[in-house]
Amino acid sequence: MGNLFGKKKATRVTEHDKAVLQLKQQRDKLKQYQKKITLRMENERQLAKQLIKDGKKEKALLLLKKKRYQDQLLDKTENQISNLERMVQDIEFTQIEMKVIEGLKVGNDCLKKMHEMLSIEEVEKIMDETQDAIEYQKQIDEMLAGSLTQEDEEAVLAELEAITQGEADLELPEVPEEELPEVPEQEPVREKEKEKVKKKPEREMLAV
Repeated sequence: MGNLFGKKKATRVTEHDKAVLQLKQQRDKLKQYQKKITLRMENERQLAKQLIKDGKKEKALLLLKKKRYQDQLLDKTENQISNLERMVQDIEFTQIEMKVIEGLKVGNDCLKKMHEMLSIEEVEKIMDETQDAIEYQKQIDEMLAGSLTQEDEEAVLAELEAITQGEADLELPEVPEEELPEVPEQEPVREKEKEKVKKKPEREMLAV
């Protein structure tokens, strides 16, 4: 089954990762020790109360001194945990900085290759050609603007207005107002056909 899905790519564990892992393990051990000491101190405090009730004041005092010493150890443990956590954060942040620096390095290499493809001389040439084209167009515009008088300008505007009005006011053919004559339902019989109809019975009578 494993061969069907291919082998899993092994993740690369760096020295920084190992260092972070060891620091976290030490931190966790100190936290476990801190929890153990805290629980023991609470038990000894309750035991000291019981000894005082039983009238064993000296034993209670000795137990409280022991508790005080453990309390100092607890403070040291807390400081060590804080130092370890700070160190883990510093290492992890350093790893992030290294990745950022690697990204910047790749970006700089890419920019260098692009700069090699397009030299400063070529950029200056393109900019000069662009500026020349702009100046040339500007001269043409100035020449055209200077060659027309005020009357010419007004005539051009009037022609433009006339063309615009002409396109908007295209005249359509007028619809006749008079009504068209009505079409008869039956087509009128021609006069010659009427005569043929009249003569036909006469001929039939003569034939009889």
